[in-house]
Amino acid sequence: MHYSIVIPVLNEQDNILPLTEELFGVLGDGDYEVVFVDDGSTDATCDRLAEATGRFPRLRLVRHARRSGKSAALLTGVKAAKGDWIVTMDGDGQNDPRDIPALLQAVGADPRTVLAAGNRRKRDDTLAKRLASRAGNGIRRALLHDACPDTACGLKAIRRDVFLALPFFDSMHRFFPALVRSRGLHYVNVPINDRARRAGQSKYTNLGRAMTGLFDLYGVMWLLRRTTLPPAVTEVEHQDRNGSVAGEAR
Repeated sequence: MHYSIVIPVLNEQDNILPLTEELFGVLGDGDYEVVFVDDGSTDATCDRLAEATGRFPRLRLVRHARRSGKSAALLTGVKAAKGDWIVTMDGDGQNDPRDIPALLQAVGADPRTVLAAGNRRKRDDTLAKRLASRAGNGIRRALLHDACPDTACGLKAIRRDVFLALPFFDSMHRFFPALVRSRGLHYVNVPINDRARRAGQSKYTNLGRAMTGLFDLYGVMWLLRRTTLPPAVTEVEHQDRNGSVAGEAR
C-alpha cells in the first residue's frame, strides 16, 4: 500500500462523516487507506465511524479506551497503518483533502524528502488564535531553527519508518520538522488551505496551548542538544592475515 491517512479524533461526532465523505470523494480509487483513531470519545464519534466502515471499505477504525492525547493517537494509527507513507490530518474539517495530492507530489519529487509539512496560507480562525499561533511559531523557529512557519498544521506527509524512528513524547507532532532535521534528513514546506471548523469546539485554549508549548519547546531543545548520531555507518568485513577479505575469490 502506497499511503495511509491517519486521523486522530476526539468528540467530533458532527464532523467525521462529512469529512469521510469528502475525503473519499476527492481521492477516489487508489492505493491508500484511511485510519481513524478515536482517542476515547464520549460522544457518538466512535458509533458513527463504526457505521461508516460498512460504506467505505478502505476505512479502518482503532479506538483508545481512554483519552491519551493527539500524539499517542497518531502513534497508534501509524503502527496500525499499512502504507509506506503516512498522511496525518485533523478530524475537525479544517484540513482540506484536496491538498493531499500536493503533499504526496512534494515527497515524490525528491527521493531525499522524508517529510512534507503543510503550511496554512491564511488561517480561517479568530484573530486571537492567529496572533497566538504567529507568536508561538516565531519563538519556535528562533530557538529550534527548523525553518518551518507553521508546525501546528495537522496536514503532513511523512515516511512511516521515519515516524516510528522518532522519539515519542506528548505533542511530538508539533516538532516533526525539527526532529527530522536533527537526524540529517530532508523535509519541505508545502502551502495549503485552511478552513473554519465545521462544528464542535477546539480542544485547546490559547493559554493552555502556550503553557504546554513552552514546556515542550524547552524539552525539545534539550533533546536535540543531547542527540548525536553518527554521520555514516559501514560494516567492516573480516580480513585474513594477508589482507584478503574473507570469502574473496583467489
